[in-house]
Amino acid sequence: MEAIVFYPSPPIGHLISMVELGKLILTLQPSLSIHILITPPPYNAGDTAPYIAQVSAAFPSITFHHLPTAALPPSTTPPTHHEILTFEVLRFNNPNVHHALLSISKNYTVLGLIMDFFCFHALSVATDLNIPAYFFFTSGAGCLALFLYFTTLHENTTTSFKDIKTTPFDVPGTPPVLPTDMPKPLLERDDKVYEYFLEGSYQMPKSAGIIVNTFDFLEPRPLKAITDGLCVLNGPTPPIYCVGPLFVAKDDGGGVSECLTWLDSQPSRSVVFLCFGSLGLFSVDQLEEIATGLERSGQRFLWVVRNPPGRENQSVAISERPDLDLDSILPKGFLDRTKERGLVVKTWAPQVEVLNHDSVGGFVTHCGWNSVLEAVCAGVPMVAWPLYAEQRFNRVMMVEEIKIALPMVESENGFMSSTEVEKRVRELMDSEEGGSIRKITVAMKNEAKAALREGGSSRVALTELFMSWNRT
Repeated sequence: MEAIVFYPSPPIGHLISMVELGKLILTLQPSLSIHILITPPPYNAGDTAPYIAQVSAAFPSITFHHLPTAALPPSTTPPTHHEILTFEVLRFNNPNVHHALLSISKNYTVLGLIMDFFCFHALSVATDLNIPAYFFFTSGAGCLALFLYFTTLHENTTTSFKDIKTTPFDVPGTPPVLPTDMPKPLLERDDKVYEYFLEGSYQMPKSAGIIVNTFDFLEPRPLKAITDGLCVLNGPTPPIYCVGPLFVAKDDGGGVSECLTWLDSQPSRSVVFLCFGSLGLFSVDQLEEIATGLERSGQRFLWVVRNPPGRENQSVAISERPDLDLDSILPKGFLDRTKERGLVVKTWAPQVEVLNHDSVGGFVTHCGWNSVLEAVCAGVPMVAWPLYAEQRFNRVMMVEEIKIALPMVESENGFMSSTEVEKRVRELMDSEEGGSIRKITVAMKNEAKAALREGGSSRVALTELFMSWNRT
């Protein structure tokens, strides 16, 4: 039998994207076997066991291999930054990956290894075993253009991007990008995480191809820049396969969610949905500003609130915190004053189903790429409020290039005022500009469906990917 091996990085969002790619592959090549290598997360990235059990039960052709914990050398000081720790663990995981690939190869012909960007160290393992290696880029083509061009930006500068301040970078195929809108890991030149991302950007073009979770119509300009060879200046550009949009079509929360029942009673396209991913956090002060802005806006809203961080300026949830008490962290009387037109839910909502509900007319998002694609496929316009990783760059693409979002404009310290929240929510839901963004987003929804149909761009790209395996 023939098999494809997937190697995601630990965050569950990356695992889910790869599983969806595996499901798509199986719809066209049901005789294939999909094997997914699971690395123990170096920090609490969420319990993946229930999700893995669910996928295993529904898709017998998908097998999960739990790799041993990779031990860091005794001389290595454990890093505190979660991204550095992820890279370190994955770097020292290569022997486990090598062993797993050899073991799978005893019973299957391995056609290829598909790696997450974070897992670039495994490229050498695939090369040693003569297995074609592909990268799966879980963000968009604009972000891929930036990462491929990152090596050129690095070679043409000598200072940290954060110190350049106001001079924008000209990345092929994207709008001018201010240094402050670069992905956070790229801002500090002397940081270890910068070194890892730079090394990954040098390694990507050496692969047999790059699979991207986007579709041609959504990002034509960056895709053309990449395929024209404008982003990789020190060698050839590998084939690019845009196979998206890939995401879970239905959330599995068990039963009918309270928020879906509440949405059933709201007018069509009247509700703005605020949700900031599984890792995004806000301080109590910021939560109060959001609440005040929503109340003043007069708009109907559905807001998912997570527990505030345990320490100042923490913006990423890397550990679980006790259950939250909404009355203690939101303005006094807010829940009572807004109960006729708003609903606040704790921690989680079935995002895909919410976005596709007829009552939802707008989405305030952290600009995680999965969330962006989910909104596009639901035809829901957005307000872009980035929090971490590459999300500020995604905001540039969403607002200036694709024109499917309004920007939330923060103060210098990253704080959003209640006035800004009120203004943007109103604009999105009740303005000519919001209406224009809605039209574009609905058009993108239709193009996303077309891309996945027989003869569509993403289906053609997937077929070309299959053909590349058969040539190896």
